[in-house]
Amino acid sequence: MTATRDTEGTGHAVPWLPYGVAAVKIVFVLAVFRLLSTPFSEEMFGEQWLPMPTWDWALASVTPMLLILLARRPADWSALSGELTFLRISLTFYLVYGLAFAALQGEAVLWASVVSGIVGLVAVHLLNRKEHVRGS
Repeated sequence: MTATRDTEGTGHAVPWLPYGVAAVKIVFVLAVFRLLSTPFSEEMFGEQWLPMPTWDWALASVTPMLLILLARRPADWSALSGELTFLRISLTFYLVYGLAFAALQGEAVLWASVVSGIVGLVAVHLLNRKEHVRGS
């Protein structure tokens, strides 16, 4: 599958954008399931099958940030505007979990999720502000 960019400036969103949004949603659901599976297995079966997420959480936290940074063109951003609430929720969730476990348990790899959460939220804010100014 090839992702063709709009190089002629016609203002149409790129065709990969719905797939990118779906991928971010799937990764978020899997990350939350992964996070909850550790306490669930310990509670139900008396043993911890998986350790708490570390590198996999950091990897999952990069997906919404990448989508936001790849869809920064005006046509892409307007097509993505309906998903901003979900993107903010996922970025905040990744940021809070990463910050809590990086600071309290010393998991250094989770600082990547903190950074990607902050960068993603700042990018959402800046692109919204830019779009709002353009629309006025």
